[in-house]
Amino acid sequence: MKKILWLVIGIGVGFAVAHQVNQTKSGKEFFSELDRKTKEFGDSLVDGYREREAELRDAISDAGDKLSK
Repeated sequence: MKKILWLVIGIGVGFAVAHQVNQTKSGKEFFSELDRKTKEFGDSLVDGYREREAELRDAISDAGDKLSK
């Protein structure tokens, strides 16, 4: 229970510090850049997932066609 309390306190302090940093011009630039990079990373993951899913669907379809012949 004590570890959970320290975790919650750490998260709270982290949010408080991030809020204070975000009040500065350089802090806003930092968080904007971080947000942009995080969005790009997420978009890359989604694109890769969809490409791989399409490849697997094609492979399954090809295998099904071969089995039905």
